[in-house]
Amino acid sequence: MARLETLLKWGGIRRDVVFLILSALALIASIFKPAALPLDPAWLAILLCGVPILLEALVGLVTAFDIKADLLVSIALVASVCIGEIFAAGEVAFIMQLGALLEELTVAKARAGIEKLVRLTPRTARRLFPGGEEIIPAQQVRVGDLLRVLPGETVPVDGVVRTGQTAINQAVMTGESLPVDKGPGDPVSSGTVNQFGSFDMEAVKVGEDSSIQRMIRLVQSADAGKAKIVGIADRWATWIVVIALSAAILTWLITGEIIRAVTILVVFCPCALVLATPTAIMAAIGNVTRHGFLVREGDALERLALVRRVAFDKTGTLTQGIPQVTQICSFLPQWPEDRLFRAAAAAEARSEHPLGKAVVRCCREKGLDIPEASAFRMLPGRGVEATVEGEALLAGSAALLKERGIPLPRKAELAAQACQKSGCTVIYLAQGGQAAGLLALADTLRADAADTVERVRAAGAEPVLLTGDHQNAAGHIAAQLGISQVQAGCLPEDKLAWIARSQREGSPVCMVGDGVNDAPALKQAMVGIAMGGVGSDIAVDAADIALISDDIRELPHLLELARRMMTTIRLNLSFSMALNFIAIFLAIRGTLNPVVGALVHNAGSVAVILNSALLLAWRRK
Repeated sequence: MARLETLLKWGGIRRDVVFLILSALALIASIFKPAALPLDPAWLAILLCGVPILLEALVGLVTAFDIKADLLVSIALVASVCIGEIFAAGEVAFIMQLGALLEELTVAKARAGIEKLVRLTPRTARRLFPGGEEIIPAQQVRVGDLLRVLPGETVPVDGVVRTGQTAINQAVMTGESLPVDKGPGDPVSSGTVNQFGSFDMEAVKVGEDSSIQRMIRLVQSADAGKAKIVGIADRWATWIVVIALSAAILTWLITGEIIRAVTILVVFCPCALVLATPTAIMAAIGNVTRHGFLVREGDALERLALVRRVAFDKTGTLTQGIPQVTQICSFLPQWPEDRLFRAAAAAEARSEHPLGKAVVRCCREKGLDIPEASAFRMLPGRGVEATVEGEALLAGSAALLKERGIPLPRKAELAAQACQKSGCTVIYLAQGGQAAGLLALADTLRADAADTVERVRAAGAEPVLLTGDHQNAAGHIAAQLGISQVQAGCLPEDKLAWIARSQREGSPVCMVGDGVNDAPALKQAMVGIAMGGVGSDIAVDAADIALISDDIRELPHLLELARRMMTTIRLNLSFSMALNFIAIFLAIRGTLNPVVGALVHNAGSVAVILNSALLLAWRRK
């Protein structure tokens, strides 16, 4: 359906181009007025470009009493024809349609980047069954189906690798340029491309729930027509129609010259005013799309320009969201750090606890071999015990050591306190009835987090940390980032209350988060930005903007562009109003005729569209 809409849209643009070319040739012919022609060639421009305007105005007026720019343009066209200004009528129709085409092209260019997602939707899937495999339409895949993906093929649905090793190009979802290794148990997303090595996967999210379809829905919801300021422009356009008709009638009655009245109608058309806002919004959406953002609400950028505080969630937003072993402390000379680390990883190798898995992963990342453990036993809520290289080893909490009667030396207590003060979680290790050492695990900062926070501050917004973590962890992260305002230990309702209070006090908040617990805050904030790559579906659905690449370095650009967009809109509105009133004054005096008036007025519309189009490539140096 999305592909069909795209084709129809581009088909409409091509048709408009053909009509404009024919109309332009007709107007050129009208200038020379060939005697052999029975009718003024400008009538062709009126038929091709003017009739659609007349029909749209009539339908809007009859069905919804919708008084907008098209009505005033239609009145100007009819009046010009009635007084014999056929060329002026054709010129008005031509330039109005030219302005509409420029707007359409601006919008099309702005959304071209995200509409590529529609074409990336997988068409088929290779489903496995007891007798072999079959190729079926991707829409027919069901949750639990076992699928095979060959090298070079697109992953048809979201799922989990069951067998096989490969590397996946995830650029469409995360913006990563390098392929990511995948093996059994790893998740894969629809729309990503299998680089080499076939693998079998189990379907987890299919149809409308898949990642690529979610991205397409975000694209389709990016609608500039929702912006509040567009409504303001439309209301102005309604009043301008009334004022234009009044001014034209009064001028006709006072001067007795109907051509002046018609000229007023021509120059008073609020085309530039109506084009001023949506073209700027869509150009700005196109800009941020190329930097990894999908704007779900048309007025989100307008609201973002008002933001005075940016509240960050910690885990998964400013940090990697993955526990890392940050410190290894040995208390016994026969247990050097590497041996301690290897033994801890061996003991945790069969553990299902996230921290135990993190120890194993970090040990492998360090390039250490992990010996086999025996006599493994899980101690729920306390830790694990196992025999590693002939040594009985305990790994777990301080409560586990206390339960086994193993004292902690003063050195161990001080080391643990220092780690916990910096927000780390501690795993104690004991062997032979005495404490052997400890491992400290913490969520590490993103490499670009500190720079991003500083640039957000430079963009005129105060950074704030809102997190559910305890005060030590929050304070440690905030100190590293230079954030002075910290709200720690926040439940979802606490984040919600803080944002509501800040906004009541006159400081609109932009919330940046990734988890399910951030969804209420993302909704409450003036603007919610979800980490679309690692964030939960619920968080993305609650947000106004999704950061698909998870590259928070682009957040300051988003803030700066939103403010630049509002400046462009104000310039467009001021310019269009000033040009209208100057042209009206000249029309009342008789300086402008309908033909010149149409040129002056519609040149303003083109100028507004071109000024908005500059936002497509704008970036502060």
